[in-house]
Amino acid sequence: MATDEGRAAQLTRKLKERDDFVRESWVRTMEARIVQDNLQKCYRIEGVNNLENCKVLAERYAQMLKDNRVQGYKHIDV
Repeated sequence: MATDEGRAAQLTRKLKERDDFVRESWVRTMEARIVQDNLQKCYRIEGVNNLENCKVLAERYAQMLKDNRVQGYKHIDV
């Protein structure tokens, strides 16, 4: 019975680890969406000057697109 309890604890820990990983991945993705919304607002407000005034947001958004992809739980198991 001790091995069954140990195995159950290990599986519970693994499931919690998966949930935390997926949750953090979604949080980073939603942060990128917020930056995207701010970038769209900046483009609309600035008009023809958007290349100068929105450059920081555009670069930040481009970097977030590379880094903040949603990754599933299989990434942990491999």
